[in-house]
Amino acid sequence: MTTNTSQTVSTLPPVGDRLRRLPPYGFAIVGQKIAEMNAAGKDVIRLDVGSPDMPPPDHVLETLRQSVLDPTKHGYGSYRGHKVFREAVAAYYQRRFGVKLDESKEVLPLIGSKEGIVNLAQAYVDHGDEVIVPDLNYPAYSMGTIMAGGETIIMRLDPNNGFRPDLKSLREHPDLPKAKLLWVNYPNNPTGAVVDLNLYEDLVTFCRENRILLCSDNPYMEIVFDGYTAPSALQADPDKTCTVEFMSLSKTYNMAGWRLGACVGNREAIDALLVIKSNIDSGHFRSIYDAGAAALNDTPQGWIDQRNAIYQARRDKLLAVCPQIGLSPVRTSGSMYVWAKVKDGDDQSYVISALEQALVSITAGEMYGYAGRGYVRFSIGIADERLDEAVERLKGWYQRR
Repeated sequence: MTTNTSQTVSTLPPVGDRLRRLPPYGFAIVGQKIAEMNAAGKDVIRLDVGSPDMPPPDHVLETLRQSVLDPTKHGYGSYRGHKVFREAVAAYYQRRFGVKLDESKEVLPLIGSKEGIVNLAQAYVDHGDEVIVPDLNYPAYSMGTIMAGGETIIMRLDPNNGFRPDLKSLREHPDLPKAKLLWVNYPNNPTGAVVDLNLYEDLVTFCRENRILLCSDNPYMEIVFDGYTAPSALQADPDKTCTVEFMSLSKTYNMAGWRLGACVGNREAIDALLVIKSNIDSGHFRSIYDAGAAALNDTPQGWIDQRNAIYQARRDKLLAVCPQIGLSPVRTSGSMYVWAKVKDGDDQSYVISALEQALVSITAGEMYGYAGRGYVRFSIGIADERLDEAVERLKGWYQRR
């Protein structure tokens, strides 16, 4: 009897270098493990992903319904996105921040801000170029840089100064002349940290001095508590000399799955991003634009305030329970997250044990950069009854350790 021990040899070519440099996306790995646990009959409560649990405003859904029934709205649109949505974004910035935008040249709709973040690196970064990213950052900033062939300069966020950037150390970095982009994000993911307009003024000055494009990722600008109002980086650069900002409807109007956002600001950067996007995608279904415009134009402030009151109550619940489950939380006034320090310092062991023994999924801080080691992140985008159940599970699990 002959045994065939030969292995299957791939007939495909090797993948590109950029893919070999790119680590697997952390949330995809976690999601796969949770799917396997659910398939095995285990009820995992997810406090790891920042996806709103509540629906969009009713008028947004009704606008979508009516638009879908219009037979004229099912064809291709403009690569710049539909005018009705661009005008709504411009009107929002004028109303909310006092920033005037030319909707035809300074507003570019995105398939969610994430794709715009990654594609901006494709527009600006070549091999040998550097991109400045915070030491705690949304992975798309650094992953987009890697895909474009660039390298990252790590900008320290000082936890003793409200997680604000350490610009003094950054000015002394030897590779600063190679930097093309600088990413900043407030209210911050993952820490929830908030800042005032003075920081953006300092960043605009820094970027002008060093010929760097300031990229403000601002998806949580309307998720705020304790009387805080989030500014826009464009308020510090009203002439849009060196600044773009990424805004998203995902968190502001509970429209995460709709994948609708925009890049606004410097028109030269907008044009560069458009060149990349027009070679990759063809924009949104028109009805999504109509619904997005309705969200921006017609959602009353009371709807946002009521939603934020629910989030604030959930935030406060997690802040109160953290000391009982071995965590020291950071109290902040924005975003949909609670950032907490693990008392024994091992975030990986903490989240693995919580998942396997309490069936509660939490994000390890290291997913957001080396500076996140020893921290964990909770999302408050979960129904109250499930949050209550997760809290009880975590308390029981921690007491049994």
